[in-house]
Amino acid sequence: MAKKKAFALRINEDMLKAIEKWAADEFRSTNGQLEWMLNKCLKEAKRYPKKLTDKK
Repeated sequence: MAKKKAFALRINEDMLKAIEKWAADEFRSTNGQLEWMLNKCLKEAKRYPKKLTDKK
């Protein structure tokens, strides 16, 4: 599994509340939901890092 790196994220309060609700609906943590969203967007844009896709 790839090494994870922590970083601060500034986000609009209403957007965060919406993400937290979505995460709860999907039985994920807020962090897990954000990771899932970012992965989905990267794959759809065909910008997902090649290193990560080759390891499957």
